Amino acid sequence: TVNGKYMMYWGEKFMNIATSDDLLNWSPTLDEKGELKRVLTPRLHYFDSELTECGPPAIITDKGILVMYNGKNLPGASGDTNYTANTYAAGQALFHLKDPSKLIGRLDKPFFVPTEPFEKSGQYPAGTVFVEGLVFFKKKWFLYYGCADSRVAVAVYDPNKRMP
Repeated sequence: TVNGKYMMYWGEKFMNIATSDDLLNWSPTLDEKGELKRVLTPRLHYFDSELTECGPPAIITDKGILVMYNGKNLPGASGDTNYTANTYAAGQALFHLKDPSKLIGRLDKPFFVPTEPFEKSGQYPAGTVFVEGLVFFKKKWFLYYGCADSRVAVAVYDPNKRMP
């Protein structure tokens, strides 16, 4: 729980927050105009220029609330020219522990991008890694993701192994 309530990040195109007292009834967080409060939005010229969509459930850390999300890249100069137009790649955002709507920071480059042939075939040939599930099991992180809406795969991270 955060501030005494259950909380989730949710949304498509941009991210929102909803809270609950019982995990059954949810109330979206609204802004001063009574509209959905947007806590993470697309950014022109970045990998997430067309949409930001929630991935696995958020993780509470000692530095803040870590949210992994999916970003879609716009075609042309409005997107990030380092990535193919319409590519779906995964980003990370960190929110404040006491105010979960306050963005502390986010990655400017995706931490996970489509590289394998099975991530660049099917419904989204531009390339898709769409992160959806995260499990810590036997001292390793398992990140489950969709591949071009054609397959499901898992990426495994062992925090005890040094990265090259």
